[in-house]
Amino acid sequence: MPVLGVDGWRGAWVGALLEGRSVTLLALPDVAAVLAVPEVEVVTVDMPIGLSDDGARACDRRAKALLGRAGSSVFPAPVRAVLGARDYAEARRISVRATGGTSLSAQAFQLVGSIRALDDALGDPPLDHVVEVHPELAFRALDPAVADPKATARGTAQRLAALRPVMDVDAALLAAPPRVPAVDALDACAAAWSARRIADGGAECVGDGSRDARGRPVRICF
Repeated sequence: MPVLGVDGWRGAWVGALLEGRSVTLLALPDVAAVLAVPEVEVVTVDMPIGLSDDGARACDRRAKALLGRAGSSVFPAPVRAVLGARDYAEARRISVRATGGTSLSAQAFQLVGSIRALDDALGDPPLDHVVEVHPELAFRALDPAVADPKATARGTAQRLAALRPVMDVDAALLAAPPRVPAVDALDACAAAWSARRIADGGAECVGDGSRDARGRPVRICF
């Protein structure tokens, strides 16, 4: 049964549908389209799902530690109350109040709309086959030699080398939808590899085992 990994792309999503070694890249306009891909066993999303009420998530701290110098790729997830903010100024005020002093970066605020859309789509109780992942954790698990930034030539080559033993990534890139960036396509492929591991029961997860106020697991798997 296929699995799907997705990575955010300009307000939309790049999907990687993986079955065996075959992977197909998809351009998906919104969360509804992601969840509508048929007959998928697990969906992995490079987007926060379980959200803290009052501070940094344990899974973000652990992911940063595991990634070392690449830990900057783990953006601190906003606290749940920020999802109701009308603008960046309000989001900052809410974050400072909820955390006792920690504001919200502009980069993190740009993700709030997508996080809110995903949170709404997961429903109550949440869909348990949709799991938060981080592509860089997957790449390090595939090959510890993946060390250079993903936007560089060396970083691209390292990620391709890591994916080739587990999927036909070159064929997927050649057949990719128009204008899909290589970095997002490769991240979606890494997310799909994580989805396969989750479906097979062999994934690793970081976090403190908690669930948030809406029952979502506060964890990152790979």
